[in-house]
Amino acid sequence: MAQISLTLPDGNARDYDAGITPAAVAESISKSLSKKAISATVNGAHYDLQWPIEGDAEIAIHTLQDDKQALELIRHDAAHIMARAVQELWPEVKVTIGPVIDNGFYYDFDREEPFTPEDLGAIEAKMKEIINRRDPVTTEVWDRDRAIRYYEANNEPYKVELVEAIPGDQPIRMYWHGHWQDLCRGPHFQNTGQVPADAFKLMRVAGAYWRGDASRQQLQRIYGVAFKNRNDLKAHLTFLEEAEKRDHRRLGREMSLFHFQEEAPGMVFWHPDGWTVYRQMEDYMRRKLTKAGYREIRTPQVVDRKLWEASGHWDKYRENMFITEIDEEHANEKRANALKPMNCPCHVQIFNQGIKSYRDLPLRLAEFGSCHRYEPHGALHGLMRVRGFTQDDAHIFCTEDQIESECAKFIDLLSGIYRDTGFPKFDIKFSTRPEVRIGTDAQWDKAEQALEQAILSVRNDYEVDPGEGAFYGPKLDFKLTDAIGREWQCGTFQADFQLPERLDATYIGADGDKHRPVMLHRAILGSFERFIGILIENYSGKLPFWLAPRQVVVASIVSDADDYVHEVVNALKARGIRAEADIRNEKINYKVREHSVAKVPVILACGMKEVADRTVSVRRLGEKQTKVEELEAITDALVTEALAPDQAAA
Repeated sequence: MAQISLTLPDGNARDYDAGITPAAVAESISKSLSKKAISATVNGAHYDLQWPIEGDAEIAIHTLQDDKQALELIRHDAAHIMARAVQELWPEVKVTIGPVIDNGFYYDFDREEPFTPEDLGAIEAKMKEIINRRDPVTTEVWDRDRAIRYYEANNEPYKVELVEAIPGDQPIRMYWHGHWQDLCRGPHFQNTGQVPADAFKLMRVAGAYWRGDASRQQLQRIYGVAFKNRNDLKAHLTFLEEAEKRDHRRLGREMSLFHFQEEAPGMVFWHPDGWTVYRQMEDYMRRKLTKAGYREIRTPQVVDRKLWEASGHWDKYRENMFITEIDEEHANEKRANALKPMNCPCHVQIFNQGIKSYRDLPLRLAEFGSCHRYEPHGALHGLMRVRGFTQDDAHIFCTEDQIESECAKFIDLLSGIYRDTGFPKFDIKFSTRPEVRIGTDAQWDKAEQALEQAILSVRNDYEVDPGEGAFYGPKLDFKLTDAIGREWQCGTFQADFQLPERLDATYIGADGDKHRPVMLHRAILGSFERFIGILIENYSGKLPFWLAPRQVVVASIVSDADDYVHEVVNALKARGIRAEADIRNEKINYKVREHSVAKVPVILACGMKEVADRTVSVRRLGEKQTKVEELEAITDALVTEALAPDQAAA
């Protein structure tokens, strides 16, 4: 029998017969490893312990201590065990696919009756029963015809379709979990008992179309989460509870900030208080950009298709664009126009007006640009995923030699803005040249080196994502971390050599000749809508005083204090504080509770003692104690608190 050489993680190589399985390799190393082994990595691929190894390879044996591989198996096996449980409870149900996803798994089922919460409880109980049976998991590779005959005989039409779609050069791997069989690429555990019975939970049921095609059968998708132990599951469920409390959609309703409705799906209806938050962020960003040397512009929202064709978006992005035809009377023709999905081509048009010199560069053009992109209805998610949004967009036209300095300045600007808005921690992902790209290798070398040096000039930690740059240039993505540890990708910085070429942007160099500028695409918030959603969730609605839409409510304790309440409100408004009066005939405890739910940062209560002493009783959101302060003193303090971070630092 032919011999193969397997190299272990410590660098030692051992010879084995071709076709040896990872299980046998583990046993040859030690009995203890053999007992603990769950899977292997062979030449970078995750292997089932039963799969034969036919050639020389690097191999690593995994145990439950290897989080990545262990969690993949736990979640993958849990998906199969759930499907088996469903068919044991309802044999007529047809199964489809069940992949691993973040934190868990799902499986799609074809069942006439909808699954109920009670059904999920029954499925969970059956899954635990199957786990406790410790049934063996085995695998075989079948030819296509045999697999199709098997599924046709067992009335599993979805599996037949899946087998037919598998490319001819790929193995058709059949798995058995005890008596129950499924089509799967694997790998899997060696018995059902290796899935922790107390570390998974079925979460919800959702609709899903077969193969993602709305014209095909609608299925029922059951989602579950799974972890290595009960404590990890408990921590995740606690996290979900906290995330639910912070859900910006719920808080948006409670605080009357915005709403959505079917007449304009994916478009935000901003209420007065929500628009106040928006305007505060816009004013803050405008001040920061002006100080950083950006010049604000405004470009049209509806643009003729000719520009989108020239920029390449008509071919590459048309399915995500809102397109309309307009009768042009003077031309006696119909003209196709599109709501702009991004601002870049329009910014080049402004750059192209008049002759630009190398002395004009870098030219930083900023726009709070209103954009529209078609997103599938099912993908819409409050402020986080919309069809109409405003980007804090800007484009920097510069020379190749200026890329590094402009990138460093951008990172410094972004760092300050994130810090001011409550996100001191963020990560940088550096995406390098993809296989399919435009531009010369020399241009890519220069751009990549410039971006990397710019990162290092500000900080020394970043993640390289090889081959994931845009086709026109490398890029940086910035991920901030919120109060409960979630990451949000917001900022971006991209070097573009292509669009200036396509749209014929030039400047006159020191040599008197025309040259192409480099176009740097950059955003910090990403979109105002999404960033405000992130802010709401990060602060659980308790926005910093400078951003809070309702900063102060002055509430009467008795009606005789009503005039003084209005006097206090007017004094605060005169100093720029967003203040309002509450002189309703309600008890003060009721008023305090109501305004606390609405996340008003400061409540000033006024009774006859306060009237006599020219004071107010101060109650801050989240604090149980109140304290009495002189009106002038608290007004001065609140005026200082109301300053945005950039104003306070000035």
